[in-house]
Amino acid sequence: MSFINYSSREINCKVVYYGPGLCGKTTNLQYIYRRMNPETRGRMISLATETERTLFFDFLPLSLGEVRGFKTRFHLYTVPGQVFYDASRRLILRGVDGVVFCADSQLTRVDANVESMENLRVNLGDQGYNPDKVPMVIQYNKRDLPGIASVSELHALLNLRNVPEFEASATTGVGVFETLKSVIKLILIDMKKTTR
Repeated sequence: MSFINYSSREINCKVVYYGPGLCGKTTNLQYIYRRMNPETRGRMISLATETERTLFFDFLPLSLGEVRGFKTRFHLYTVPGQVFYDASRRLILRGVDGVVFCADSQLTRVDANVESMENLRVNLGDQGYNPDKVPMVIQYNKRDLPGIASVSELHALLNLRNVPEFEASATTGVGVFETLKSVIKLILIDMKKTTR
């Protein structure tokens, strides 16, 4: 849940990029880090293996101006997508305000996407969240590669909640900020509802 510090007038929100291994979660954060003004972002922290796979998480804090006199800070995390890091994924989901599900559009990764989405729903439930209520967007990444599934196929398999969805190529930046802006908007709408 978002943390509101009334004395310093700050709102801190947590966004988690979730998805199967090698779908482009870290690439999203790296692109955002490169494109953001250094004065509005913190240091990006990555814990990766020797083969550049995410071992625990990537973390990137962003300051995005003020909402009603409160400074807003979004803390972006990725989870390790590899199956055997499930305990890490559950831990990283604690306190989440919004999720970007990053799907790999390649036909060979369709089953991995479905498995990861099911894992996300189970892990959100284990953390006490209603998986149908958490603000979420879906990004269909790697649209620039050959051998990809159609958006309608991916939508039918993954987007059962009919949440906002974006085509993307995180390596070139296509769809990266559109995805981020959408999840931030959903988080702010959700906060407005819950703080009434």
